[in-house]
Amino acid sequence: MRFHLVRDRTITFGVLAVAACGLVMTGCASQNQPGAASSATSPTGTTTSPAGTATSTAGTATSPSSPSAAGVDACATSRLKISLTNTGALAGQAGGYLKFTNDGGTPCRMSGWPAVTALKASGQATRLRHLQSSMFGAWQYTAPPPAVTLQPGDSAYAVVAADDRPAGDNTRCPAPYVRLRVSPPGDSGQVTISAWLPGAASYLPACPSVSGSPTAGTSTITTLSRLPH
Repeated sequence: MRFHLVRDRTITFGVLAVAACGLVMTGCASQNQPGAASSATSPTGTTTSPAGTATSTAGTATSPSSPSAAGVDACATSRLKISLTNTGALAGQAGGYLKFTNDGGTPCRMSGWPAVTALKASGQATRLRHLQSSMFGAWQYTAPPPAVTLQPGDSAYAVVAADDRPAGDNTRCPAPYVRLRVSPPGDSGQVTISAWLPGAASYLPACPSVSGSPTAGTSTITTLSRLPH
């Protein structure tokens, strides 16, 4: 098995491989597509930080009902920089981490699933499902999802991943997703970023399951400390 990873400053390849080996394996094979590194753009077309270049510190995870989370406003799209980082292919999936960085001057809070829609070059849109676990990132859902408080400059993360090999009798996967339209939990604002995964040398795969349903999904918001790094 070959592993392809692009390092964020804090990720360690060995930890990711060890964490994933304990999970049930499915086949994987990247779909190679030409492209460039991701860059987040706001609805007005303003370019934000390129994927994998931001290195701000991680947020603080607390219970959603804790006093430290109760008095902090939810993070609005307008105050966040959103990028795709820590990309690669591993254990039957290809994906990366959505990175949400507080670009405002006051703390804000994130909890739950971001709203992510994957777009193909043809314009076909697929709403990413809510993952309960992911071999990429070795992430497991916990209830209730933690509230992550972001001080200015801090970042929170969500895994985005999809199966990257045809299932069942299929011999190839459909055209991949080339863009991701992202909203933080509880906010209607949207940012569109590239779905190019430099660590996998492919766009986010659109391979369906044996039943024909999309496999691409996203985790809840978490901190980098709860993911392999």
